[in-house]
Amino acid sequence: MYSLIVVPPATAPEDSGRRDRLRLAPGERLSFGRAPHGNGLCIAHDGVSRRAGEITAQGAYWLLSNLSREQTYVVENPEGAGEHIKVGPGRLDAPVPFEFSRIVLPACGDLLPLEVWAPCHEHVRLDSGDDGAATAPAFSLDRSKRYFAVLAALCEPRLRGAPHAPLPTVEQVAERLRPVWPAASRTTVRWNIDYLAVKLRLKPGPENADPGPRLNGKKESLVSLALRFDLVREDDLVVLAAPLRQEVR
Repeated sequence: MYSLIVVPPATAPEDSGRRDRLRLAPGERLSFGRAPHGNGLCIAHDGVSRRAGEITAQGAYWLLSNLSREQTYVVENPEGAGEHIKVGPGRLDAPVPFEFSRIVLPACGDLLPLEVWAPCHEHVRLDSGDDGAATAPAFSLDRSKRYFAVLAALCEPRLRGAPHAPLPTVEQVAERLRPVWPAASRTTVRWNIDYLAVKLRLKPGPENADPGPRLNGKKESLVSLALRFDLVREDDLVVLAAPLRQEVR
C-alpha cells in the first residue's frame, strides 16, 4: 500500500497531458530538481536548483526538505482557501499536514506546481457517552440563518479555489443571495456583516462600541476568521441555493 502520490509539474505545454504519477511507500524518499541524485524526479527548468528538495513519506503525513540556497517554497492546501506553510532555504524535514498539497517552486518568473497526495488522515472516534457538562462551542453559528448565508457568500470566491480572490462587494453579496432571499439589499447585507462582527467578537456590542473599522476591514476579518477555523466549508455553500429562515434581517 502506497503512502504518497506525487504528480510532477509540467515544464512545457506538451507535458501537461502526460505527467506520470510517482508512488512512495512509507519511509521512502524522492529527491527532485534539475539534476537530482539517483532516480529522483527531474524538473527540466533552468530556474530550478540542481538538487531542489526531497520528499519523504511518513505514514499519514510527509516531510519536505528544501535543499535550495535562496528560494523559499510554499506548500498550499488547495482545499483550504489560502491555507499554506512556508519552507525556507535549507530547511530539512518540514512536516506537511495536508492530505492534498501543492508545492510551489519559484523558477525565473514561473511558479511550478508539484502536487502531493497523502493518505486520508485518521481521526479519533468521539465517545458520546462522556459524563459531565458539554463544552461550550467556540463559535455559535446557525447555518439556517441569513447571517450565515452572508458569511458564506463572502467566503465563496476563496472556497471555490481562488485563495487570493478579492472579497465580493456588499452589492455583489446582495445579488448573490437574492435567489434565496429576495429582499436582500445593501442595507440588510451591511446589517448582517455588523451583526457577525459582534457575534464573532470582532468588535464590542453596539451599546459600548467605538466607531468601527471600515466595512472592507470587517469583511476581511470575518472571512479570515471563518476560513482559519473552518466556520464555513465548501459544502456549506449549499446554503446559497436553499431558502433562508427569517429570524435575522
